[in-house]
Amino acid sequence: MTARMPNPAIVAGPDVIPALLSVAGAVKNTGVPETTINLIYLRVSQINGSSWNVHKHAGDLKEAGESAERISTVAAWRETPFFTPEERAALALAEAATRLSDRQDAVSDEVWAEAAKYFSDQQLAGILLATGLSNLWHRLIPTTRQPAGPVGG
Repeated sequence: MTARMPNPAIVAGPDVIPALLSVAGAVKNTGVPETTINLIYLRVSQINGSSWNVHKHAGDLKEAGESAERISTVAAWRETPFFTPEERAALALAEAATRLSDRQDAVSDEVWAEAAKYFSDQQLAGILLATGLSNLWHRLIPTTRQPAGPVGG
């Protein structure tokens, strides 16, 4: 795959990447475990078919010491025993918030209530911001056909 243009977040100007990284840093300060945030990033990347982001976030999880079992089964998290109830609730919320047009009640009361059992409002905000930020990247990266692999261009 050949990129249509360099990464739009770089092309747009020198303020964009620091701003996006600032949001990502703020998400880390919401109290959501970093592993959960990275699982969200990977799952949302899978849903959106963003090979660059799937490659990046699978690598981040591997580097953080996550097992190959967990990394390779994020796409099928409902059918595996490898995720905690908290992680499952976060993944369900992230999926619902990513697939807004898939159903009339995009984020059901059941999905919200399950996540709210495990996470404070600040943490729920972190999950939603991580999901939104991930979806933003997925509007840029696949649209411009950024190939999986090292960061750049």
